[in-house]
Amino acid sequence: MFIRPIRPSDKPLLVSGLSAMSRASVHARFLSPRSSFTAAELRYLTEVDGYDHVALVAVEGDELLAVARFIRDPQDDTSAEVGVMVCDHLQGQGLGTLLGLALAEEARAVGVQHFTAIMLPDNVAALRLFARISAHLHTELHDGVRELVADLAA
Repeated sequence: MFIRPIRPSDKPLLVSGLSAMSRASVHARFLSPRSSFTAAELRYLTEVDGYDHVALVAVEGDELLAVARFIRDPQDDTSAEVGVMVCDHLQGQGLGTLLGLALAEEARAVGVQHFTAIMLPDNVAALRLFARISAHLHTELHDGVRELVADLAA
């Protein structure tokens, strides 16, 4: 397994990774059904600047194992929305935590102090992941989703 920044050439990896995920995993990550990405979405997801939009992938050969990304809030440059997706057969084995911690390091290096996320209220795996990234979490339930803020202070 190899962890690296996402590249524009990873578009096919994202397509195959999404198609290999269960409906439940897709719903947990995107909060809605999704079976494909548009060409514009693939550009947005793979052609990142490494500062305001950072994405790391875990790959093995030509298989996408996981993706973790943050996108800086344009209204508050110390905050970024984060998302992590791990292929079904590796969930619960620490890969999300590994990528999440690496992403937090990248975020701190460019001045991001807080991760935000919106998730399903019963997404225990995501809550555990964020608890490993930060000892300082704040969560609230609103309109059927959990809003989370994680302090990245070292």
